Amino acid sequence: MEVDTEHFRKTSGKKRRVLIADDESFNREILGNILKDRYEVSYAEDGQEAFNMLKDEKPSFSLVLLDLLMPRMDGFEFISRLRADNDLRSLPVIVMTSEADAEVKSINLGAADFITKPYDMPEVILARCERIIELSEDKTIISSAEKDHLTGLYSREFFYEYIRQIEEYNRETLMDAVAFNIDHFHLINEMYGRKTGDEVLINLAGVLMDIFGRIAGIGCRSDADTFYVYCQHQFSYDSIMDKIQESLPALAEKARIRVRMGVYPNVDKELEPELWFDHSKTACDTIRGDYTRSMSVYSKEQHDRMVYHEELINEIDEAIANRDLIVYYQPKYGIQGFYFSRPVPPDEFEKFIEQEL
Repeated sequence: MEVDTEHFRKTSGKKRRVLIADDESFNREILGNILKDRYEVSYAEDGQEAFNMLKDEKPSFSLVLLDLLMPRMDGFEFISRLRADNDLRSLPVIVMTSEADAEVKSINLGAADFITKPYDMPEVILARCERIIELSEDKTIISSAEKDHLTGLYSREFFYEYIRQIEEYNRETLMDAVAFNIDHFHLINEMYGRKTGDEVLINLAGVLMDIFGRIAGIGCRSDADTFYVYCQHQFSYDSIMDKIQESLPALAEKARIRVRMGVYPNVDKELEPELWFDHSKTACDTIRGDYTRSMSVYSKEQHDRMVYHEELINEIDEAIANRDLIVYYQPKYGIQGFYFSRPVPPDEFEKFIEQEL
């Protein structure tokens, strides 16, 4: 579903906050008059004051208009500190300058755009501010949808989209689709609480990305306790599974964790990516409840067997309605009361029982 973010911006009725940082009051006043009808405008006389306002004031700002030559903290230092701050690094900055060399340096530091002095084109200034805020908000929305909020892995939709982008340039590279599932994960939540369950998921995601990140892999959290990894083809996953299993006791102090792996090796690139992971998930599900092994490799025979069993289940109601089933009864005998006067060969046993009855 496509979201019309521009419509929400225009109909929300809430003005975005813009911070103007300039040591000259005349420049602040000019820009403020240009922006005040569309934005809630705040002012700072130098970089240090601007940075403090960003850290202290709520609600947050949507844009900073920044002069470069200011006392206490100039514009270059301001941008550097902003990009080093995890809470503020995504805030867009438009630099106000008339020097071409300063523009290049500002861009390299992370500025989003420029407004050239003097401010003689109000429509251009408004258009640039609106565009930069729009791009920043769209980026934030996309980023929040791109990643799973708990584990930081890709969401399933973005995961498949990235795979398609990878395949545009790497059609000849052999790749594997791998699925992971935690056995009886719902019991972990019920017995130890959702917080412990979340810790298990977070740590397992970190373990998977640490291992598969070294072999050009990307991952997603597909469902509550199911993870998918797309990586370069591996001839054996035994050592990888051993590393994962070794890390499991540390995932939760109270709970014993068992992870199952299903692998669809050397994926058929004529199929859709979603089908690759259906296959790896199928392999993973075949060892559910089987504590003799923790990994299964997908095969055509395995798939055909599961399809056959599913078809039998789906057709059972129709077979009953059509009276297609024939019931055979196997008789049971209590032979402890019988006295055998002679050894009875197996092929004569049924006849002997009938005679005795």
